[in-house]
Amino acid sequence: MFKTPIRTFSVSARQSLKIGLIPADGIGKEVIPAAKAAIIALGSDIPKPEFIDLSAGWETFTRTGVALPDETVQILRDECDCALFGSVSSPSRKVVGYSSPIVALRKKLDLYANVRPVVSVAPEVDQKPAVDLIVVRENTECLYVKEETLTEGPNGKEARASRLITERASRRIGQMAFELANARPRKHLTIIHKSNVLSVTDGLFRETVRGVTSLPDVNGKYNGVTIAEQLVDSAVYRLFREPEIFDVMVAPNLYGDIISDAAAALVGSLGLIPSINAGDNFVMGEPVHGSAPDIEGKGIANPIASIRSAALMLRHLGYVKGADRLDLAVNQVIREGRFLTPDLKGTSTTDEVLQAVLSKI
Repeated sequence: MFKTPIRTFSVSARQSLKIGLIPADGIGKEVIPAAKAAIIALGSDIPKPEFIDLSAGWETFTRTGVALPDETVQILRDECDCALFGSVSSPSRKVVGYSSPIVALRKKLDLYANVRPVVSVAPEVDQKPAVDLIVVRENTECLYVKEETLTEGPNGKEARASRLITERASRRIGQMAFELANARPRKHLTIIHKSNVLSVTDGLFRETVRGVTSLPDVNGKYNGVTIAEQLVDSAVYRLFREPEIFDVMVAPNLYGDIISDAAAALVGSLGLIPSINAGDNFVMGEPVHGSAPDIEGKGIANPIASIRSAALMLRHLGYVKGADRLDLAVNQVIREGRFLTPDLKGTSTTDEVLQAVLSKI
């Protein structure tokens, strides 16, 4: 169970909790309703939830010509305390006028950190999980600025992409990673980079994250945190060979995306892994699986990642008791093994897994 809140907002005294729901594409339309049902089941442990249905995604683009409507962004800013995002079916080819709505949302709402805990569920309650790590991914820069060109040269077509790493973004994600590491028992932080090749961009990221400990307002706060470094290719190798060496991992956008998906394989499925996109003033839960068009509409999508993402979102907001109830219910269902979807080698439907979780809350 992921018990470390990142930054608690001042919402605990609210009478209601307004949650934006953006199912978007594919199985997002199946798993976000499951997360909604789990939140409702918490009753008085959280303020009364009020849900606002919002549009975004490839299907929205094909209908309207816009993947992320301005109205969606405005409502999130003006009316919502938090949000849940499902999944998006971004095409692999270039489509004029289209841009990923989740990438755009992270930038527009300044959700600069994607936090993905990867924790295996131990066979017995009192046993230590074999995998217990957090990937902290910078969410707004790197190659995801989407500045690409295609030109003709002596070798035919030449494609180039610009990579942006700034001191400000690296410092912010570094501070969040140090906060998380400092709050965990092992107090260990690994900086992921490839500065032996990308000495300027990754070099700046590496140096800036390391420099967080020397900031004037830190005053020795992170003296107990052990700092390690790992080249990204070596990190992937060691992640599969010896995952227990990692505690908190902090990485630029692209590396964090790859590492967190790879880490999901260690615990069984992407359908188990939650995340939040967090900024200083807003948080949005997001299961890390994709839109899974191959199983869309079949009723077998795993709802656990979305329920865990809801728990992570609530924990970030300070509603720890409600978050604990969701996490404990999910863990119990996984441990019992009676109701599992096909991605976990089970035969249960989305609704059967949801009902099993609801019975434990």
